[in-house]
Amino acid sequence: MAERPERRTPKPHSALVVRTERLTPHMQRVVLGGEGLAEFTVGTSTDHYVKLLFGAEGVTYPEPFDMKVIREEFPRDQWPVTRTYTVRHWDAEHRELTLDFVVHGDEGLAGPWAANVQPGELVRFMGPGGAYAPDASADWHLLAGDESALPAIAAALEALPDGAVAHAFVEVSGPEEEQKINSDVDVVWLHRGSRPVGQALVEAVRALEFPEGRVHAFVHGEAGFVKELRRLLRVEREFSREDLSISGYWRLGHNEDGWQATKREWNAQVEAEQEASA
Repeated sequence: MAERPERRTPKPHSALVVRTERLTPHMQRVVLGGEGLAEFTVGTSTDHYVKLLFGAEGVTYPEPFDMKVIREEFPRDQWPVTRTYTVRHWDAEHRELTLDFVVHGDEGLAGPWAANVQPGELVRFMGPGGAYAPDASADWHLLAGDESALPAIAAALEALPDGAVAHAFVEVSGPEEEQKINSDVDVVWLHRGSRPVGQALVEAVRALEFPEGRVHAFVHGEAGFVKELRRLLRVEREFSREDLSISGYWRLGHNEDGWQATKREWNAQVEAEQEASA
């Protein structure tokens, strides 16, 4: 039997924090730059993401930084932790990478870091990944998500050709969390208030009078409401799987490590259940 080729560990990118900006009470922007981005590039996807690497507290890693070496020589509890964030914007000319973070006080890892990081700090990350961009041949577009999907939805709206028919729904905690998006599409901002995450979003998409023709949809955010909208689009509306980008970015009660460990199984189970009921 032929030996399986050794799995390659992608080389991390290194960048420096250039500047930060508080966009809304709970959304923080961090712009990265520096010579470490000389080899960084993105394609045509509007949902590009990177995986930030947060080193274990008190641990110094050898240079050059190499994840393969770290995994071989350090105990697992000292490996860097990854957190995934969508690329809001990539300025190739100035080599600046813009990332937006949802911040809820001291909750979580990346949010508090983004709220407190200072210009000049070194950041390492993997990527980019990504697979979705609005299909210009579609008759209309549906975009729906919560705060975690807002950077990707905004990037998609700004990439739509003039005259494209699109319905965009974004659920945020309140009116103070709305953002300006450089697009002719009128975004429907849904204010959650004290309601469960995604409840207002599911209701709004269900109430939409769906246009005729082929849709290209992007639905991302908390896994619970994503499951409900997947059922609506795949089972009830019988839209083609190929025309849908649907995934849970996060799940209530789970941090990213826990969610990523179970996400594949969760998605497979949800799809099997919904296909069986179709």
